[in-house]
Amino acid sequence: MIRTTAPKSVRKASALVGVAGLFVLAGCSGVADADDTSSSSSSSTSSSSSSSSSSSSTESDSGSTTYADGTYTAEGSYQTPETVESISVTLTIADGVVTDVEVTGDPQARESEQYQSQFIDGIADEVVGVALDDLDVSRVSGSSLTSGGFNEAVESIKEQAAA
Repeated sequence: MIRTTAPKSVRKASALVGVAGLFVLAGCSGVADADDTSSSSSSSTSSSSSSSSSSSSTESDSGSTTYADGTYTAEGSYQTPETVESISVTLTIADGVVTDVEVTGDPQARESEQYQSQFIDGIADEVVGVALDDLDVSRVSGSSLTSGGFNEAVESIKEQAAA
């Protein structure tokens, strides 16, 4: 008689490898979460405000950094399915709170032009009046990937303003 099935230990190992492969593939599914045409406007920003009358770059008692008042500009980039896109972000900060925002895009792909435009049109509603330490947008006016470039620029602006 010829044995046609693998030993039990080999079958278990094969099953584990198969399950591990599914987890790897599931982790890749985040790439498919590209900008969509949803018109919902939401973000993960918080409306809490931390004010400081000092414009030094020292740490406060609460552990958050104080920022010098002023207008700061930084570049941010993000990956789309087609290309790497970049945006320029200018924030005006007073007492650690964003008082004005300007975003300029330079879309390389046609679809990116639409999403950057939607993002630019909706970003002020999401960030003006929010403490700089609380800025972290995820999706603005249906644009989710542009937020990555915006958040990268905000991190650079935090470094500039704290210096």
